Amino acid sequence: MRLFVFNGVGKPIASQVGKYVAVNLFALVQTLVISMVLAHWVLPSFGFVVHAEALAHLVGVLVPVVTSYFGHKLFTFR
Repeated sequence: MRLFVFNGVGKPIASQVGKYVAVNLFALVQTLVISMVLAHWVLPSFGFVVHAEALAHLVGVLVPVVTSYFGHKLFTFR
């Protein structure tokens, strides 16, 4: 990502690695929280129980795609 997506070349790699790991750990926690909340509380409250876990996991994986992109753009490779 440092070479092809963001302009991170020429900046200290050590700080970028730490920030990269932090953004990805945040994305992991975000995936877990969104998936669990949707699967166990939100979707069942609307009566959606068939494939609720699959839909919750899909949303839980898609949301961090966007937040990770902006996290890396604005934090990791800045």
